[in-house]
Amino acid sequence: MLGYIVRRLAYGFLVLLGVNALTFVLFFAVNTPDDMARLAIGGRYVTAEAVEAWKKQHGYDVPLVFNSARSGTEKFTETIFYRRSAPLLKGDLGMSDAGRSINREIAERVGPSLALAVPTFLLGVMVMVLFSLALVFVRRTTLEWAGVAFSVGVMSVSGLFYIIVGQWLFAKTLRLVPVSGFDDGWRMTVFLVLPVAIGIFSRLGSDTLLYRTMFLEEVGKDYVRTARAKGASEARVMLRHVLPNAMLPILTSTVAVFPLLFMGSLIMESFFGIPGLGSYTIDAINAQDFAIVRAMVFLGTAAYIVGLILTDVSYTIADPRIRLR
Repeated sequence: MLGYIVRRLAYGFLVLLGVNALTFVLFFAVNTPDDMARLAIGGRYVTAEAVEAWKKQHGYDVPLVFNSARSGTEKFTETIFYRRSAPLLKGDLGMSDAGRSINREIAERVGPSLALAVPTFLLGVMVMVLFSLALVFVRRTTLEWAGVAFSVGVMSVSGLFYIIVGQWLFAKTLRLVPVSGFDDGWRMTVFLVLPVAIGIFSRLGSDTLLYRTMFLEEVGKDYVRTARAKGASEARVMLRHVLPNAMLPILTSTVAVFPLLFMGSLIMESFFGIPGLGSYTIDAINAQDFAIVRAMVFLGTAAYIVGLILTDVSYTIADPRIRLR
């Protein structure tokens, strides 16, 4: 297994290099440093001297990928591509266009993002697994079709609608929770109740139908019929036999996204005023701070690769018959 993990890490590193190069083309070749300087300085009339001063201050006063004025390796190292790409691979995300450390900003904001994302993820998986099992338990009945119709209805509505309705009903009308905001310690709970509930509810439809399909595939197999023939109750069959054997595909859809939790929820954090990485990214996009956006794209790719590796490794835990080579 160790050799397999090493190979996957090597493949993942190559993917990171490709993403790094692609984002550089998107953020620097299409949108030139001169354009970035004009946007950052603002104003209708921007002098050439002001543009050059901004580029020098932020390290954009060198060529993009090849510096013909230098000699030796400096032809490649004294370029925007090397200055902005090499530090990313070492974990140094550099400075934002506003002059603040991106690493420091992420360290401060990852806590609020996890405080929102982890309960939403864990409680969501539990609720959807139990709801899916309940639908399979009452299969071929009116309750099952009602549950399926409910799930289809939930997934047919945008999550933004649930956010707006939830804030209007529970925060503004009933005044049970704050509309938005955040606090430290246990005081943050009152600010997280509504976004966590909305996050779980908005995912209820699609994930429930997915898990229901997985459970239905297991229900008709021989080992389930054998368990029933031995006198096991339907509830025991579901919990002791169907659920463990359906965990492999469930792991595929859950473990892979677990490392992405620290990236935060873009829409949820923005609407509820949570100072996490999701709102950090949205603010950077609105401010056209391309250094932050590029760093967040890089981190998202790295997290996704780690998630895929964790998924493969978790296969061997869920099903000992699988061995990675």
